[in-house]
Amino acid sequence: MKQKSHSGLKKRVKITANGKIMLNKAGKRHLLVNKSKRQKKLYKSGMPASASDTKWIKKLLA
Repeated sequence: MKQKSHSGLKKRVKITANGKIMLNKAGKRHLLVNKSKRQKKLYKSGMPASASDTKWIKKLLA
């Protein structure tokens, strides 16, 4: 029987055309008044997952 992919992780992760896994940066949910405009702008961009994280993310999405 085929295992289902992790539906919670599908919503939080984006896979690029080259196969890299991009994650959202933490820290853009609350207390934004105290943060600078530059800091908030940098949260928007995704960051690639580390090599150790990539292994288990691909396993959960397979």
